[in-house]
Amino acid sequence: MTHQFVATTVATTLLKGQEHCPFIPVFGPPAVMFERGLGTELWDIEGKRYLDFLCGIAVTSLGHCHPEVSAAISKQANTLLHVSNFFANPVATETAVMINDLVVEAGGAQGQVFFCNSGAEANEAALKLARKFGGRGRHVVVSALGSFHGRTLAAFAATGQLVKHEPFQPMPAGFLHVEYGNVEALSAILDSTVAAVLLETVQGEGGVIPASNEYLRAVQALCRDRGILFMLDEVQTGFARTGKWFGFQHAGLDPDVLTFAKAMGNGMPVGALWAKKEIAAAFSPGDHGSTYSGTALATAAVNAVITEMKRIDAPALAHSKGQYLRDALSKLPATQSVRGQGLLLGLELGHGVDAKSFVNTMLQRGLVVNAVNATTIRLAPPITVSTSEMDEAIAIISEVLS
Repeated sequence: MTHQFVATTVATTLLKGQEHCPFIPVFGPPAVMFERGLGTELWDIEGKRYLDFLCGIAVTSLGHCHPEVSAAISKQANTLLHVSNFFANPVATETAVMINDLVVEAGGAQGQVFFCNSGAEANEAALKLARKFGGRGRHVVVSALGSFHGRTLAAFAATGQLVKHEPFQPMPAGFLHVEYGNVEALSAILDSTVAAVLLETVQGEGGVIPASNEYLRAVQALCRDRGILFMLDEVQTGFARTGKWFGFQHAGLDPDVLTFAKAMGNGMPVGALWAKKEIAAAFSPGDHGSTYSGTALATAAVNAVITEMKRIDAPALAHSKGQYLRDALSKLPATQSVRGQGLLLGLELGHGVDAKSFVNTMLQRGLVVNAVNATTIRLAPPITVSTSEMDEAIAIISEVLS
C-alpha cells in the first residue's frame, strides 16, 4: 500500500509532485507542516499562526527558539561538536555537575550522570543498571499499568500498555506490571527476583494521571524495606514542568535512579540517567555506552536551559501559570475535570466524547494540543507562556467544546 500525505499542499509544496510520503509510516499522515516557531507561536508553510500548547510533547518548555538556548547551540557548534568518550569535554562535565546539584537541592542524594539521546535511551540505561545491580536471578523490573517508558524494546516491555505489545511478541522477559496507585498489588508482587520498581510521578501518555504523594512514599518505603531500587521516570515531568524541578519533590522522595529528557534540551535531542553514586558503581567500563553520550553540542543546550530556568525561576512560573490555566479550564461547561501538576494538565471531557475530534478542530482554529486517550486532552504549554496567550487558548477551547 502506498502511504500518501493527507495534506496535499504539504506533498506538492515540499515533494514537488511525488505521490508517496518519504517517511516510514509510524506516525501516520501529518496534519500540518510547521516551518518556524518563536516562543509559544508556530507558523506552518502557508504562513498560518498557531499557539503551541503541546511543546513537542512537553519538550520546548522555554518556548521555540529561545535566544539563550539558540545562542549556546550556535556558539558550541563553532567551538566543538563532538569527541569520543575516550575523552572529556568541559561543557558536558559542567552540565553533569549542574544536574546532580539540582537533584541534591531537590532532596536527593549525591549521584552521577550518564548522558544519552532520548528518554527511551535513558530508561534503557536504567533497566540495564537495575539488572547489573540486582545480579543474575534478581533482574525483574516492576512498572505500572498505563505507564509509558519508551519505544526501544526493553523500555517498551516496561511500558504498561500491554495491548501495544502484541505486534512485537515475544517481548523481552523480566518485566511485570501492576495497577498504578495500588500499594497492596505492588507489595504482593515484589519477590526475590525483583531488582527495581520503575514509576512515573505523573503518567503522561497514560492520561495525565498524577500519583498521590502517599502512594509514592509507600512505594519508596517498600523498596527500601526489601532492598529494591526505587526508579522514577522523570522524562516528561522533569525540569520544572510540574511546578517543581522534578516530580519527586512533591512527595519529598529520595529516589535511587532518575531518568530525564524532553525539557532538558528544549528541542535538542538529549536524555540522561542519574543514579546514586553507590548504585551507579554497579556499572563498569564497557557495561553501557553511547557514541553521542555527553556530546558537547547537546550538553551545551542543557547547560543553557538549566541556567535560564534558574534565572526565571521556572518551577514557580509553572506552578502559578498552571494554576491559572487549571482554574480557567475547570470553569468550562464541557469540562468533567482537570488533572495534572503545574503546566502538565489533562482536560477530561468524560465518556462518550471523542477527544481526538475536538483536538483536530482546535488545530484548525490555531491551537496545538493532543488527545492522550479517547476522553482526555493534554495541555503542556511552554513555561514562558503569557497570560494573554493562555486566554487566547482558553477561548479557542471553549468555542470548540461548546
